[in-house]
This record gives sequence, structure tokens and C-alpha cells, in this order.
Amino acid sequence: MKKATIQLETLTCPSCMQKIDKAVKSLEGVDQESVNVLFNSSKVKLNFDEEKISIAQIENAIAALGYEVKKSQVS
Repeated sequence: MKKATIQLETLTCPSCMQKIDKAVKSLEGVDQESVNVLFNSSKVKLNFDEEKISIAQIENAIAALGYEVKKSQVS
């Protein structure tokens, strides 16, 4: 499992946070229990299995909702 922190441009409301949380948790290869959308810092933290999904695919799923991804860190 890899750990990722995805920095978003901005989160403007709690419903935005819930949309992102639901979408990321639905992706195969993402550890649902690890997903944490941080409203105040506009970050998404999660663990994922890089054999099942890439960070780019996770970023694309967030972008498809209309949120701009600034950068991601994977460790």
C-alpha cells in the first residue's frame, strides 16, 4: 500500500468534501478506511494499492468532479 496526500485548489463547502470522499472511496484499489478529506487544508489523504490503481487515476476521478488538483505526494 502507498500513502498519498493530494492537494486541491480549494474546497468551498462541506458538500464538496462529501462528494470527493464518496467518489474516492468508490475507486477499486483505494483503502476506504484510510480516506480522509480535510476541508480546512483542502487535502485528501488516503492509502491505495498501486497494482490496482494509480495516483493519476485517483486525481482524474477528483478532477472529473470539477475540482482542481494542485499536486500529489506519494510515499
